Amino acid sequence: MTEVFTLGEALGVLSADRLRHDTEARLDIGGAELTTAVGLARLDHSVCWLGRVGADEFGSRVVTVLRGEGIDVSHVQRDPAASTGLTVRQRRIGRAGHVVHYRGGSAGSRLGPGDIPARAVQAAKVLHLTGITPALSGTAWSAAHHAVKLAKDAGVTVSVDVNHRPALWADRQEAVEALAELAAGADVLFANAEELPLIEPVMGAARELVITRGAKGASATVNGMRYDAPAAPVTVFDPDGAGGAFVAGYLSGLLEELHPTDRLRRGCALAAFTVTSPSSWQGLPTRAELPPLTF
Repeated sequence: MTEVFTLGEALGVLSADRLRHDTEARLDIGGAELTTAVGLARLDHSVCWLGRVGADEFGSRVVTVLRGEGIDVSHVQRDPAASTGLTVRQRRIGRAGHVVHYRGGSAGSRLGPGDIPARAVQAAKVLHLTGITPALSGTAWSAAHHAVKLAKDAGVTVSVDVNHRPALWADRQEAVEALAELAAGADVLFANAEELPLIEPVMGAARELVITRGAKGASATVNGMRYDAPAAPVTVFDPDGAGGAFVAGYLSGLLEELHPTDRLRRGCALAAFTVTSPSSWQGLPTRAELPPLTF
């Protein structure tokens, strides 16, 4: 049985300090759900990741990396008619960066309900998705909601990370309506403090509401009780990927039936590993590397 089934868009990532002058750049892949999948797999959980990637080198890199991490990629779709999306990142002053996405018409945005394997979703313990997927296109929106319905019908725990990306939405009202609808189906709902107004009408529907606060740590409200955990004191190299890593740690603790405070601690630990690395997923720890309090 797969413990966690997740779906979303994976992107190629090109990073440099200054593209117009640099003669070298760093190649990587990324994606919120991809980071979560790797984080869980490195903690010895069984994970299946679904997405559409292009029949190109970045698409091949996504499949190769995930397979190498022990993640089930048997349902990944290779799309010969569209390219894998690309993120271009430039570091400017300190940790501040400039990010541009080239994902319009990408293979990932062409995900549709027909790509969702019903049996695989319904055989999982947890379905995890983010608010990024429904923002990509109408078909991706339908795919996300179809997956949630399949999971709910089968009694599978639904995990949703709001992950509001303003640049992907036509306007704020569209985002509010779509994200609130997605969040309403969540058993475990993740959001940062800035996203709470977007989902305020449906926050009470989740069995567990988990709020991340960056350097201030995180909190979880479980069955009406609030629990808190501090962030790990680390020097941040790049904050990208912190949310997906935190979710991986928290879901790992949930699957192992840890106390809510320990779930938060594990989430904060994984986020700390990620933000000290130039990659959103490469720095994620194995179980042996977890700090004692998060084991």
